Amino acid sequence: MSSTSLCVGVVAPLTGRLAPLGSPLSYVLRRLAPRLAHVRNGGRRHDVTIAVRDSRSDPDAARQAVRDLADADGANVVLTMAGTRVLPAVTNACEAARVPCASTTFPWQAYIHTRGAGPGHRFRWTYHFAWGLDDIAAVFADLWELVDGRGAVGCLWNDDLQGGLLRHDRYGFAPVTSPRGHTLVDLGAYREPADDFHAQVGRMREHGADLVTSAATATDLALFHRQAREAGLRPRLITCSRWLTYPHTHTTPAPDVHGELADAGVATLVYWSPDHPYRSSLDGTTCAELAHAYLQDTGAAWLQPLGLAHALLETAHHALAVADDPTDRASVAAALAGTSLDTIAGRLDWSRGPTPNIALLPLVGGQWHHGADGPRLAVVSNRAHPGLPLTGELASAR
Repeated sequence: MSSTSLCVGVVAPLTGRLAPLGSPLSYVLRRLAPRLAHVRNGGRRHDVTIAVRDSRSDPDAARQAVRDLADADGANVVLTMAGTRVLPAVTNACEAARVPCASTTFPWQAYIHTRGAGPGHRFRWTYHFAWGLDDIAAVFADLWELVDGRGAVGCLWNDDLQGGLLRHDRYGFAPVTSPRGHTLVDLGAYREPADDFHAQVGRMREHGADLVTSAATATDLALFHRQAREAGLRPRLITCSRWLTYPHTHTTPAPDVHGELADAGVATLVYWSPDHPYRSSLDGTTCAELAHAYLQDTGAAWLQPLGLAHALLETAHHALAVADDPTDRASVAAALAGTSLDTIAGRLDWSRGPTPNIALLPLVGGQWHHGADGPRLAVVSNRAHPGLPLTGELASAR
């Protein structure tokens, strides 16, 4: 039985503002190192090395990381988790270098749009799993309806790519929420980081919006909420994605920011938690076991991206194990395209769409509740994933 060496390349934000994504990815790389040391494909055993390059949370550094992985490290597949500007830099560089890539933590419409393509476009080398902006809109509408919210919803969206996509007449919130009876009121674009929201607060008052939806940073959202309260406005519920999907740890904004939002009735999206009913395809580890191990080994609370990071490595291992020739990058890319795999983040099926190169994950609604051991992310709405138990009730602002 012969053996050849394979390389899994990882572009990770080990430093910079996206470092909260790098922490769980680094952890699962360490945890799974023994499992990833080799892969069996047919009758052959292949040794596997892991090469990690720091994107530094910067698009240019991310592109260089891909080039280094492709040329110097000879990566057979590249994995990444990143944000609005860094992830497209990695995937486009992989496409240019003809290296298969699997990625996550980014709504699929944004993944397509930021790369200059549209739904239906088929990339040859790059594959992504996540959720859609439409899925976020549906979960947030579920949450609004739990507080009998059918009136005006103030939209606090930035002036960048993210805000533009949320406003998009095809990709954004309106096509999902308007048919359900919700009126979206754009409170006005703002530049991040923000220093004043008085104009947005004024529009909120003008339109009588007592619900707010946003994708702001925790710091900006806290400023908006403070200025709204100072103006005598008290939103019944704020739905916000992005950084507020993360637990309150040293890697997220300062505790005083979260304290300011603690009673604001902020709800968010949940894509992975210790309560999700999934197991690793590598060793059968459950979501609860992974979250507990992360706490025991790092001293930090679990992060939602932890499950997605683990699933990335499961996906790479699977592709190398089933590819016709795992030493051939085109063969590995073809294996990714045909992957349908049960992972610790759920079933990833690239054969179903919603568009080529995309596998979907379900979303549910969550809210930060006070717990004995600190803030706890409770699942308060599970319409899109009824198999996931509810662990709390949605609370309006106090």
